[in-house]
This record gives sequence, structure tokens and C-alpha cells, in this order.
Amino acid sequence: MLGFRFSQYVTPKDNRTPFERLFDLFLELLVYTSGDVEEALDWMDEIDKAHKITTPEYTLEDFRKDLKKNAFIESEVGEGGKLAAKTEKLIRKRALDQIFGKLKKGISGNHGSRINGIGDEQTADRRPYQYGDSSSQIDFTASLRNSQIRGGIASFDLKEGDLEVMEKEQKSQMSTVLMIDISHSMILYGEDRITPAKKVAMALSELITTKYPKDTFDIVVFGNDAWQIKIKDLPYLKVGPYHTNTVAGLELAMSLLHRRKTPNKQIFMITDGKPTCLKLKDGKYYQNSAGHDPKIINKTINLAVQCRKLHIPITTFMIARDPYLQKFVEDFTEANKGKAFYSSLQGLGDFIFADYQQNKRKSI
Repeated sequence: MLGFRFSQYVTPKDNRTPFERLFDLFLELLVYTSGDVEEALDWMDEIDKAHKITTPEYTLEDFRKDLKKNAFIESEVGEGGKLAAKTEKLIRKRALDQIFGKLKKGISGNHGSRINGIGDEQTADRRPYQYGDSSSQIDFTASLRNSQIRGGIASFDLKEGDLEVMEKEQKSQMSTVLMIDISHSMILYGEDRITPAKKVAMALSELITTKYPKDTFDIVVFGNDAWQIKIKDLPYLKVGPYHTNTVAGLELAMSLLHRRKTPNKQIFMITDGKPTCLKLKDGKYYQNSAGHDPKIINKTINLAVQCRKLHIPITTFMIARDPYLQKFVEDFTEANKGKAFYSSLQGLGDFIFADYQQNKRKSI
């Protein structure tokens, strides 16, 4: 039996240009700096001093000039520049490649299900015509053949019983709201939780808009309050000095889904703690940083029940594994009959994609 065989390691050849190598690092740093061009370039300068990522022939100043020359950043008076729309798109595409890199772009942009119905993709199945079937589904070749078999070739006599329709594969549409916790705890204790959450949001948005363009995707961020952001705003998302108002996030998510006419709806929630805040009718905030307040918890659980009655499953991705959080997540998930994952930051994208794909295959 042969044992291990060792050979000399050969460093893979990097055929990228100096600009392409630096640009890849620049895009990564932009996610960490929330789209701040000058801060990202300052970090590149620090990295260059420590690891020599540039050469005398191609410096960071050359790289900055090429960024402007190729319109990756747009100069403004008094500022080092802001990101161009195509750069924002590249950041989302890069996040998609990093997290869902093995996927291939779909052709029709729909989700197949295990049942037949109204859809875009024709199957080999045929069945007799029934009242209410669309005329576009009729297989006239098969129908005429049935008429000839029944009445002969000499006389043409097409009756309803001769008609056959082509079955089509039903395609489901999904409306998804992704809720992202931007409370201060998302950057506490030396752990950056908001950057992986942003990357997953960008990857999921790029996946849906390219592979499933008939689906809808909305993003809600919640701290003391909740508000909707656009996909293009994701690279600039920052954590604030906020408590966690999960109730406001759920209410806004439910309102957005109420406007959608698709039959399948779901909420993904990325958070790292219990709800600690409510906004009262007089506009004041009721806050309890301890996170065990029954007034806040019960209101949150009640919304989970409402979502269940509206057939809106909630999948909670808890990116903290503290034991005291599990009881809340378990109660919340039980009230909604949804799902919960205690995910590490590394595996967050895999969990979300798997759940998204699974929900696509069924009618909720």
C-alpha cells in the first residue's frame, strides 16, 4: 500500500494585471468601509507598507488615477470620490461569486415545482381538454389526429372530446423580505457581524435579480426604528448606536409583503440578539437593554403569530450562539411555525441559499 507522496508546491501563476490585483482588494475593502473610497485607499496604503502589494512601476497613485479614468469612482468637490453605479454592481457580483460561486445563471428565472399548472415550460404530458383551459394550451396536431381516428380522413369533424391540451410545468414566484439587524451589538465584543450580513444580502439580491428575475426582494434594516433600503445602498450600510426594535422590522416587512400579489411570501431575519426596544404611540421609545422584557418579547411573539396566520414563514438566522438567546428564538419560531438556524458568520450564506431554494419548490 502506497503512503502519501509529496511534491514541491508550485505557486499558481497570477495572470492578472497590477490594476486587476489591486482592484480585487479594493472591492473587498469597500465592503468593510461601507463604501468609503478614501478609507479603503488608506487601508490599501497600510497594507502596501506591510506587504508590498504595489511595485515602483505601478503605485497606489497610478491605481487611483486608473479608478477615475475607468469611471469606477466619481470625483466630487472636497471629496476623494464616490462609487459609480457599475462599481456597486461589481461589489454585489463579487459577493455572489464568493458566497454562491458554484451556481449557474438560470434561463427562465423561475422556480420549478413538483406539480403541473400554468407556466412557461412545456412538458411531454397531454390530457383531455377541460372547461377553463386556455386555447394556447391546446395541442392541435394531437387533437386533429384524434378526430381522424374517430371519424376517418374523409370528413372533418372536430369535437370537444378530441381536444388535448399540453401540460406545462408550474413555476412559483416568491416575494422575500430580508431583515438585517443594525443595532450596536452587531459590532460589539471585537466581532464584525454586519459585514458578513451585508455580503449575504448583496449576494442574495444579485442571485434573485439575475437567476430569478420574476421574484421580488426587499431589504429592511432595523435598529431603534425600521426602514427600507434599496439594493444599491447595501455597500454603504453601517451599524448605528441603536437598540433592537424587531417589532418595527416585522411590521414594515409585513406591510411590504402585503403589497405583493405573489402567493408565496417569506421573511429572512439576520440578527444577533433579543428585541430590546419598542416605539410607543406617542413617539417615545420604550427600551430595556437587558433583553428579557415581557412587554417587548410578547409584542414580538404576537407578530410572529400574525405572520403565521398570513402564511408568511419567518426564518431566523441567529449569528450568536449565547444559550440565553435560544429560548427566545425557540418561542418565536414555534409561534410562527417557521425555522431557525444558529449560524456562524462563515456559514450564513450557505444556510440562507439552501432555505431560499427549498421554499421555492413548494407552494406555501
